[in-house]
Amino acid sequence: MNSEVSELVRAESIAAPPIRRLRETRSPAWTLLYIILFLVIVIQSGVVVEARPQDLLTGASGMADILARSFPPDFSQFWPQLWPAFETVDIAIFGTVVGVIIAFPLAVLAARNTTPARFFYHGARALIAVCRSVPDLVWALLFVTAVGLGPFPGALAISVHSVGMLGRLLAEVIEDMDMGPIEALGTTGARRMQIFSHAVVPTVLPSLLGISLYRLDENIRSSLILGFVGAGGIGFQLLSAMNLFQYRIVSLLLIMMFVLVIGAERLSAALRKRIA
Repeated sequence: MNSEVSELVRAESIAAPPIRRLRETRSPAWTLLYIILFLVIVIQSGVVVEARPQDLLTGASGMADILARSFPPDFSQFWPQLWPAFETVDIAIFGTVVGVIIAFPLAVLAARNTTPARFFYHGARALIAVCRSVPDLVWALLFVTAVGLGPFPGALAISVHSVGMLGRLLAEVIEDMDMGPIEALGTTGARRMQIFSHAVVPTVLPSLLGISLYRLDENIRSSLILGFVGAGGIGFQLLSAMNLFQYRIVSLLLIMMFVLVIGAERLSAALRKRIA
């Protein structure tokens, strides 16, 4: 009996090879196809961006000259440049806080399990998508045109873009949360606001704080760049120094930017670790 079963299995394997065996026979061809496709994409991207690696060699002397003129950094300008550095951090803090305040209720409306109606769900999702899809640099340009130069348009740009990024992440957190406490309160006859304050907020609060701290870290980096369009902060000072060929001040500002970014990253990581 066992021999008959063995013969039957062997006959079926010869007549109809398993799918795994077919995949194994096709895998080299598919792998080669993927490699060719990847190379085609890389080559076409190099053609589109007009990549000229030889220009790096011919321009190396100019880059070396700029680096030589940037050292030593002009530390005598440290104190005058300290206020723009604080301004950059404050732009990020203001933008993050305002972004969280606006994004959280939007995220509640944009989550399927907490939105009161389908109309609010689609409206909140659309608003979040608009805020997220437009880069913060473009928002800064728009707000500079509206309210003028200075840190305020930069803070507004950070706020709007943070609404888009935080709203999407928080909506996903709310949709994935445990619905047990919410259903339990609902069965006791609790009203919607009571369910929101006693079940939704305590459940998502740790994730909200962690995501907000991560976003603050990202916003400090963004606020450094927004100064290039006149939105204040240390980025504006860097642009001015570069336009005036003050390369020693440029190197000082780059060092300050590096310290700000690393400090914000370490602080944010430490706070997220404590929350977790």
